[in-house]
Amino acid sequence: MADRLVCRDCHRVLDVEEGEQCPVCGSNSLTEDWAGYVVIAHPERSEIAAEMEIDEPGKYALKVR
Repeated sequence: MADRLVCRDCHRVLDVEEGEQCPVCGSNSLTEDWAGYVVIAHPERSEIAAEMEIDEPGKYALKVR
């Protein structure tokens, strides 16, 4: 997973190329400098999703620099 980019704004783990936008929030602020991730399947029932303010299912980085 280390070769994937993460959006600095929404923390979504993405399958995009350098220079592209985040397809979720539209941000251009993407990074390879991240650690750990969590898969949120049911954000409405997840305490982790609530803590991270996530309302869409997907893969999210835990630490983004």
